[in-house]
Amino acid sequence: MFEHPFNFDPTYGYSKADLLKVGLPDAPKDFDTFWQDTFVQTQSVPLNIQKERDSITNADVDVFTISFNTLNNIHIGGWLVAPQNTQPTSGFVISHGYGGRTEPMLNFPISNAVALLPCAPGFHRSAHPDIPHTSQKHVIHHIKDRNTYIIRHSVASLWSAASALLELYPNIQNQLYFSGGSFGGGLGALALPWDTRFKKAHLSVPTFGHHPIRLQCPCNGSGEAVRLLHQENPEIAHTLQYFDAATAASHIHIPVLGSPALFDPSVPPPGQFAVCNALSNMHILSAGHFTYDAQVQEQKSLQQELTNWFTAS
Repeated sequence: MFEHPFNFDPTYGYSKADLLKVGLPDAPKDFDTFWQDTFVQTQSVPLNIQKERDSITNADVDVFTISFNTLNNIHIGGWLVAPQNTQPTSGFVISHGYGGRTEPMLNFPISNAVALLPCAPGFHRSAHPDIPHTSQKHVIHHIKDRNTYIIRHSVASLWSAASALLELYPNIQNQLYFSGGSFGGGLGALALPWDTRFKKAHLSVPTFGHHPIRLQCPCNGSGEAVRLLHQENPEIAHTLQYFDAATAASHIHIPVLGSPALFDPSVPPPGQFAVCNALSNMHILSAGHFTYDAQVQEQKSLQQELTNWFTAS
């Protein structure tokens, strides 16, 4: 599809027709119970919200630093971006990719929206001495136990972000949305089935989909650390069953637009499509985590669809 420098095929031999047929992996019988219990535990943690105006200046929005607590009282930091001089009519929780988040984004799919942009546990404003801040180490942190695995706490941080946003802006409760890409897209798929407060969502090139396939696919993303660890410790496959974004996506009951890529050296496309095939709508991209000629035009088209997606009743 594209000329590339990788020593593996970022399509993994899957055609578009093949990708659209990727199904779901086997799931543990207590998958639902595990996540429902995690949600309840997270909701019982006092948020202790702290909010201060940030030094970032912008003519259209007010920017604040924000912090709150999540599961096991892990401290989460991030940014809150709100429209100036007007009450927002909708709200977003926006997760980030595995490169982390060093600054807030200031433009959103729809106008007059407030957005909470949390940093995942361990990253930047959520830095923690005991949690790695690089993707290759973060993705395997405490992976041998489903209860301590860092991805569980990363998902929980999104629920806590929603709670913080709704506490500050209760009027947006009927128009609370989620958006996340790559690492954030996978976290979103895992988070959305159990939190009925979200009304619509967008998941872009989502990771963590169909781990049995991912474990067979070399890549240059975080999945490679998991694949290599699995070769030495095959028992981690049991933990991964509980953190499969494709399994979770099949439990989502709200409208979600997925935008998977046909070619991706960082997040194997069959895993992305395993997630997105379970969603209500799809906008397919030519490539993810890769620069290509049509990229700007494709992203422009996707942004227009997102505006329509989140503004449609």
